[in-house]
Amino acid sequence: MEIDQLKRREFIALLGGAAAAWPLAARAQQSIKLVRIGYLEPGSTSVDRVYLEAFRAGLRDLGYVEGKNFVIEDRWADGNYERLPALAEELVRLNVNVIVAQASPAALAAKKATATIPIVAMSGDLLGSGLVASLNRPGGNVTGLTFFQPEVTAKRIELLREIIPQSSRVAVLFNPNNTLAPLAIQTMALTATSLKLELQQFEVRRSEEFASAFSAMNARRADAVVVVDDSLIFNSYNLVADLAMAQRLPSIALPNFPEAGGLMGYGVDWAAESRKLALFVHKIIRGATPDHLPVEQATKFKLVINLKVAKTLGIAIPPLLLSWADEVIE
Repeated sequence: MEIDQLKRREFIALLGGAAAAWPLAARAQQSIKLVRIGYLEPGSTSVDRVYLEAFRAGLRDLGYVEGKNFVIEDRWADGNYERLPALAEELVRLNVNVIVAQASPAALAAKKATATIPIVAMSGDLLGSGLVASLNRPGGNVTGLTFFQPEVTAKRIELLREIIPQSSRVAVLFNPNNTLAPLAIQTMALTATSLKLELQQFEVRRSEEFASAFSAMNARRADAVVVVDDSLIFNSYNLVADLAMAQRLPSIALPNFPEAGGLMGYGVDWAAESRKLALFVHKIIRGATPDHLPVEQATKFKLVINLKVAKTLGIAIPPLLLSWADEVIE
């Protein structure tokens, strides 16, 4: 899908207020005594529950009390995207007042399941994935937060080049079942070309495929590996970090990746942004409608560097890059 670059880079300030009438505005009126919130997550409770808790905290900040004026029906796909449609349909049958969808695969499944229940999504690219018609006027039943994941992922290539300027081949690890993967690969390819790097693609659809993917990276003499955001991979960060270290590959993924043993992490602060989703839900409860509720661009990003891993790999992190880091793991 061709995307208007001006639209992709516009910053949408947080806007409030009620919007024009919408077919199912009755779902979001103040008269609702107990709001039933559906929460759809592609990942697992063991790894991703922190984001649900951040959303809960956001609701508490707004004065909501769980069990008194809201309940959450949470559903988890455990990294298996094929489960998302059935889980979304289950939330629709429960007649929830709003669905919070974490990541594009969950948002797409929710939108397919209902065209009427409001959906608040946290997505790497709400516009590029076709979930909204525009950032200012979403035009349907989906709104939320976006952070243009393809550009963020491409930035990881630049960061790797900063620490290994002699590199010539960069591997990209991704799940082709993720709808944003093609956009990310396309954007990364442009960045790689500009840096005169060969971009090598390695797919994983199941956890059993990680070992063979890294063996293939070694065979093709990759100098480093960039990990594309994805729930399957996210839930296997410890394994990914171990395999990268075994191949002595500098690696970069989301900000929590260095905690698992990766070299660097850069991207949206998912927990901080998940907290903001509560404000969208609050506005919908008070009568706003997604079609006129502008999408907001995520603003909290983090750079994390694991110095212990860098020393093990024999990499000297440039002082300037260290000064940019939000967190350094010694």
